[in-house]
Amino acid sequence: MTNIRVLAARVLIGVQGGRSTLAAEIERARRGIPDERDRGLLLELTAGVCRWRAELDACLAPFSQRPIDTIDPPLLATLRLAMYQLRHLDRIPAHAVVHESVEAARALGAPRAAGFVNGILRAYLRAADTIVLPPRPEIGSTRRQQLAYLSTTLAHPKWLVARWLDRYGFEATERWCQFNNAAPEVTVRARLADADALALLQDAGVPATRGRYVPEVARLAPGLLGSIGPDLRKELVVQDEGSIAVAHAVGARPGERVLDVCAAPGGKTVVLWHDMLHQGCLVATDARAPRVHVLRQVLQDAAVPERIAVVDARSPLPFGDVFDRVFVDVPCSGLGTLRRDPDVKWAVTLASVPGLVATQRRILAHAAAAVRPGGTLIYATCSSEPDENDEVVEAFLATASGFHEHALTGELADGRGRLRTTPPQHGLDAFFAARLVRHEGA
Repeated sequence: MTNIRVLAARVLIGVQGGRSTLAAEIERARRGIPDERDRGLLLELTAGVCRWRAELDACLAPFSQRPIDTIDPPLLATLRLAMYQLRHLDRIPAHAVVHESVEAARALGAPRAAGFVNGILRAYLRAADTIVLPPRPEIGSTRRQQLAYLSTTLAHPKWLVARWLDRYGFEATERWCQFNNAAPEVTVRARLADADALALLQDAGVPATRGRYVPEVARLAPGLLGSIGPDLRKELVVQDEGSIAVAHAVGARPGERVLDVCAAPGGKTVVLWHDMLHQGCLVATDARAPRVHVLRQVLQDAAVPERIAVVDARSPLPFGDVFDRVFVDVPCSGLGTLRRDPDVKWAVTLASVPGLVATQRRILAHAAAAVRPGGTLIYATCSSEPDENDEVVEAFLATASGFHEHALTGELADGRGRLRTTPPQHGLDAFFAARLVRHEGA
């Protein structure tokens, strides 16, 4: 257990401050862990700390003479891991958690600080019953009380829940936070178009259900994916149901020319090719070599023709206006996917959003230049925030006189004809898409 705790602490140190992502650090750490149960424990510990960080820090703060954010990263990671186990897991006795944490601090190169870790955790255990976090506000509560509960007890950045509170109200925001803090279901589709994920799983005796909004998706209970045998696992691809719905919103058809801008890792590209019934020309682009490598591998595995261009969409694209459909899933904050990527909660700040928006507007303008007259442009994000969604679309329409919006339809379309999923309404991560059409004579 100590070794896993040390690895988990190193993962959290790598994630701290947004220097890396939880997914990247987990992938790096898992390579040296042969046992699938230990891999699962590593993910549970690190994802749990990222989900509940604000709550954990609030429980540590009364017992530390130093402000929490000034504690050395190895010690802070160790303390947060211990606090997560003490408050959210019950598999290991409290005294064992303390002992393992002290040993982990020593293994992380802080032998003199092991006493610091021991002292804080033992002080917490003696006074755990006295810890009072902001309670769920009663009817008539103040905005300040609501924000204290949402940001500390439900462990979300205050600036973000303040925005959700203004747009959706308290109850919907609470459900959204609870959704983000729960272990996610896993949704999978078949790797190849002529197979059905649910049938593959049921034939293997794996309990699964059909997707709510996307029929080719199968839903698995949290933790069940790791129990699937390697042969079956190769036939399946993990992809969020909302992500697939966005790709379907492109409306790609057989025989068309389709451009997928910012395509990596490639899951949506595969869906586009399936919708084209493997007929036509599909070109995928991305900029960075590691992402292009992943994109190429995903397309190879799915038997999608590799028409990949290494292109930075922040600059004008090297294409004429020849594509029937251009899909631009822009780099965004990822604030719509906090259940799957809990580290994003703390990596994205309010101050970082305007820079993302400027890049999104630039990429959308460049992508639009590749749309033929009468063709379609789909703009998409996995963000919950209007700055990156509606406001980018509206700014584009205000300046691109050759385009107009054409409403999307279906269960996931809102009253403005834009695809918009939210956890409180759909039980899905937050995705957004809008369809823009170039005038025939433009």
